[in-house]
Amino acid sequence: MKPNSLEQQPFNSDFAVYDCEIRLKFRLIEEKKVFSNREQLLEMLLDAFSYGADEYLESIQADVEASEISEMEASPQMRRQLIRLRNSGSDA
Repeated sequence: MKPNSLEQQPFNSDFAVYDCEIRLKFRLIEEKKVFSNREQLLEMLLDAFSYGADEYLESIQADVEASEISEMEASPQMRRQLIRLRNSGSDA
């Protein structure tokens, strides 16, 4: 078996691996101290954006790109999870 022969085999699956890129630009009124904790910053910003525009948030730009990639480009952990998902569907 050739090393890349697995990559060429088509899988009949509802699951695939995607590279996703999100670019959000918005203005937000928030307490200054929130931005000092870098660990919670991304979570707080995404929560604020998901609630939508209001008097505290002004959406300026939102771009989303997602493209399917070969599962061989994914990490070994993601490939194992993909195999688990595919196998769980065949048990039904």
